[in-house]
Amino acid sequence: VVDVAIQDYVADVASELTYQNHSPISIEVIFAFPLDPQMSIYSFQACSENAKVKAMLQDEAQQLHEATVGWENLEYLQNQSKCPGEVFACFLGTLAPGREMVVTLRYVQELSREPDGAARFVLPHTLHPYTEIYGGACAVHLPSTLFLLAAWNHLSSQLPYTLLLSASLQSPRGVANVQANCSLTPLIYTAQDRSTAQVSLAGSTPAHHDLELLVYFGGPSAVSAVVEKGDPGAPPGSLLSESMVLVTLAPSIPEVVPGQHQPGEFIFLLDTTFLEHAQVPPQSTDQDMPAVFPQDSLFFLLKSLPPGCYFNIYCYEATSMGIYPQSVEYTQSNLTEAMRCIPSASSSLDDTNLLGTLRSIYSTPRPQGHARQIFIFMTGLPPDKEAIAAEVCRHRNSHRCFSFCFSEDSVTLATALARETEGEATYIPTNNSMTAVVLQCLKRTLKPAAEVVSLSWTLPHGLEVEVLGGTPQFIFQGQYILLYAQIHGQAEDTTVTNGVMTLQCSLGGKDVTHTIEFPLCSQGDGRLAGHRLAARFLLQRLLPEAASGSGDELRHHAVEISLSSGIICPFTSYVGVRTSQRITWYRGPLALLAPSQSYIPCQIVLLRGFCKDTSCFPVTIWVPPGWLTAVRESWLALQRLTCGNAALPQWGACSKVSSLKYVDPTAFVLRSPVFLPWSTEDIVECQKLVALQREDGSWALSSGLACVLEVDEAEIKRKMPGEVLEQSIWATVLAVTWLHRPDKCYQDYCELLTIKAVTWLCSRAVSQLDKCLEAANNLLGSNVEANIFRL
Repeated sequence: VVDVAIQDYVADVASELTYQNHSPISIEVIFAFPLDPQMSIYSFQACSENAKVKAMLQDEAQQLHEATVGWENLEYLQNQSKCPGEVFACFLGTLAPGREMVVTLRYVQELSREPDGAARFVLPHTLHPYTEIYGGACAVHLPSTLFLLAAWNHLSSQLPYTLLLSASLQSPRGVANVQANCSLTPLIYTAQDRSTAQVSLAGSTPAHHDLELLVYFGGPSAVSAVVEKGDPGAPPGSLLSESMVLVTLAPSIPEVVPGQHQPGEFIFLLDTTFLEHAQVPPQSTDQDMPAVFPQDSLFFLLKSLPPGCYFNIYCYEATSMGIYPQSVEYTQSNLTEAMRCIPSASSSLDDTNLLGTLRSIYSTPRPQGHARQIFIFMTGLPPDKEAIAAEVCRHRNSHRCFSFCFSEDSVTLATALARETEGEATYIPTNNSMTAVVLQCLKRTLKPAAEVVSLSWTLPHGLEVEVLGGTPQFIFQGQYILLYAQIHGQAEDTTVTNGVMTLQCSLGGKDVTHTIEFPLCSQGDGRLAGHRLAARFLLQRLLPEAASGSGDELRHHAVEISLSSGIICPFTSYVGVRTSQRITWYRGPLALLAPSQSYIPCQIVLLRGFCKDTSCFPVTIWVPPGWLTAVRESWLALQRLTCGNAALPQWGACSKVSSLKYVDPTAFVLRSPVFLPWSTEDIVECQKLVALQREDGSWALSSGLACVLEVDEAEIKRKMPGEVLEQSIWATVLAVTWLHRPDKCYQDYCELLTIKAVTWLCSRAVSQLDKCLEAANNLLGSNVEANIFRL
C-alpha cells in the first residue's frame, strides 16, 4: 500500500509492505531500500507477531557500540553488490514458515521538473518491483540453501503481489491533469478552485517498467510559493516549529543564437594529468602556421568559447595565480597570450593546492552580467577535501562547478562540488574521449541565464522571511530552483491573510519582475514534507563547514536538526531498536550465544559496483548467504566469551566525520559516452586548421590555410567566386567545407567551432553562401550539402 502526497515539486511517500514466508522452513530477512539522491527516509519500522523493530537516529558520539553486534553480515552486500549507491538496510531477524512481516517506510523527495512544467514522480523499484528478483526484503535459508523471498519468473505478465497506490495532489496554481504509464482512476477534485485533487491506481500494474506519474498544474508560472505550517509539538524556535515557504523559481529564458556574442565567465583549473593526457607534438614549421599547442583538449576548449565571454586559466601552483590577474575578455590577442603562458606537461605543478586556487578565484571580481562557471580537472584526491567542499559550498550561489576526474578516488569530491553548485561531474576513464567529453559539457554550459536574481517579500508586520542558503545569483535555461524560506515571528495584524513575493532578474539586459500573492495559512496536509526537505538542504550546507573542523557549534546544530527532523547526516546513525519480543530473536544453528541486546543492525550502506542504466533506481538484488551470518554470529559469541565486548569491532563514534560520507557518485557522475577513436594524425590535422580560426569564428586566406587544405594559395584565390567581396568569407567557407568532408568526422571536436563559423558567415554573406559552397566542393573534391549553413 503506497500513499503519495505531491505538493508542487515535493513528494511525501508513506508505504506499507507485507512480506509472507511461503517456505516450509524459517528464513532470515534483510530489508534493503536504495535511495535516490533527492530522497530521504524519515520513518521506518517492521512488525511481526514476535517482535517490532523501529529505526531511530542517534548521535554518533553517544552511539552504543552494542548496537552494531552482527552488522558484519551486511559487509557481503557492500562488497559484492553490482548496484552502487546509498542503501538503507535493516536486519529483521528470522521469519517462521507461514508467517508475515509488515514493513512501514516513509520518505520525502524533491521531484524533477519536466521541460513542460510537469512534476515527475517515479515509484521506487523496491515499492514496485518488476525484475526477476524484487522487493526490499531478502530472505535466505539457514544454514546454506539460498532462497529469495520475492523471486518469480520475470517473463510472466502476472506480478506476485498486489499494489494499492493513491496520490493526493496540491498546488496553488491548480491541478490540471495527471498522466501515467498505467491505468488511473478519474481525477477527483477536493477543492472548488481545483487546488487539491486525488487519483488512484486502477487495474493492473505495469509488469515490466517503472510506474511513473506526471502531474500538470494550472498554468506555467515563473514563480510559485506554498506555505507549510510547522509542527506545534516541535520545540519553539526549531526548524520544524515555524512555517515554511516552498518557493519554485523557473523563469522563462529565451533561446540565443548559437555562435553569437554570449555573456559568461569561464574559468579553467588544470592539473598535471590534464596537460599530460592530451600532449600532441608540433607538426609544422610553416612560419605562417601557429605552433600546435601541446594541450589538445584545452586548445579545443578555448577555441570553442563564444564571442563576448570572459575567461581565465589557473594551474594548481603554489602561487595559485591565474594566467591573468582576473578574467579577461575573449579576444584573439588574449587567447593567443593565454595559450602561450600555459605551462607544459613537464612543468612542476603542485597538484594539492586546489583549495588555495579556489580561494584566489573567489577573491577576484566577476565581470558584471557574466555568470561564473568553473571547470575543475583533478587526478587524485586532495588531502584537504573537506576544506575544499566547504569553500565551494560557501560560494555555491555565485557559480557552477563542472568537475572532471581521471581516477576513481576523486569521484566523490568531484560529485560533491557539482552537487553543491548545480553543475556536473564527469569521470573520464580513457584519454581518447577526454576532449570530446569536455566539449560536450561546454556545449551544455552555453545556455543563457537569468542574472542578478533577487527575492523580496511583503508580509504583515511582525513576520520576516529567511531564505535558507540564500538565493542563487543566476538561473540557467532549463533549470528550476526549489528554495526553502522560513517564516519567523508573530503577525501583529491577524486580519492580513496573504503575503507577496517578488522575483526580480535580468534577461538579455532587460529587467524582468514576477510578483505572486500567496496565502499565509497552511496549504499542506501536516506531513511536513517541505520542512524535512528543508532540514536535508540545511544539513548539506552545514556539513562541509562542520566536517572541516570549524568548531563544535556547527556539529551540535547539525545533530539537532537531524534528530528533530529524522533526516540522517554524517554525525548521526540509524539504530534498529527491538521494542517487543516474545521468542528468541535469532535461531541460527551455528550460533553459540544469541544476542541479548535490544539493538539490531540498521544503517545506511554505501554499496560499490557499477550502475545499471535500465532503471531510474538501482535494482534491489541482495543475496547475503545465511551461512555467513551464522558463522559471524558464532564468532561474535566467541568474542564475548573470551575477550568481552571491549574486543568487538568499534563502529559508531568516529574520530573524524566526513561531509562526503553520503555523497552518491553514481547519481551525478556521467560515464563518458562512446566516441569514435581518433588517431594522432587526425587530431593534428584538424588542430592545424582550428589553430588558424579567429575568435569570432572566421578564417583568413593565408598560406597556412592553403597548407592545411593541400591546395596552392594562388589556386584558392583564382577559384574565389566573383560575388565574394571579402577573402575571409571565401576562406571560412573552405574551412567549414573541409571540416565536413564525408571521409572525415570531426563533429565531436568541431561542432561548436563550426557553429561559430557558420554564424559569422550568415551575418555577412547569406546570399553568397550557395555559390561559395559549390566552388569549395569543386576545389576540394568534396560533396558537402548546403544545409551545413542552416543553424
